Amino acid sequence: MKILGIGSRINHPEYGKGVVTNVSSKHYWVTFLENGLETIDLDAEFEVIEGVEGEVDSVSFFDVERSLVKILEKWSDTHEKVAIADKWKGGNLVLEPGDSTANKEMPIETFFHKIVMVRDRIRVMEQKINSSKNLDDQEKVDLQQYITRIYGSLTSFNVLFKTKNDHFVGERGK
Repeated sequence: MKILGIGSRINHPEYGKGVVTNVSSKHYWVTFLENGLETIDLDAEFEVIEGVEGEVDSVSFFDVERSLVKILEKWSDTHEKVAIADKWKGGNLVLEPGDSTANKEMPIETFFHKIVMVRDRIRVMEQKINSSKNLDDQEKVDLQQYITRIYGSLTSFNVLFKTKNDHFVGERGK
């Protein structure tokens, strides 16, 4: 299928004569003489009165960016920016053993990042369960209940998050 460029003139069976004023990845934006601006599918039926080539921005930067974000959210371990509570910034996590071995110390931001990664991976697992075609509805419900319990087990770490929207929420919180 050949894409018409901006400035192409068409005759649509429903809207009449018009001029292509914009092209997106799925639609022509056409200003019709008698019906004003309408969007029509790229593969819609219409007569081309005069086609213009080369004047096409068929995919906008916004469309590309939105598609890329959706792909990354679905298939990668990337995560949204999550802020650590101000009181923990620059702090250290110290694990003090009960015997005479040395303490384990790490920047709390490192530990926080690992907690956020765990949360994001649980969310990805949750999405994969919900979209699975191999699980029946009851199996999905059963697995969702396990995930809810996992979130509940992680609520102790909520003290690290700056905003309540980022908290882990278990069964009681849902």
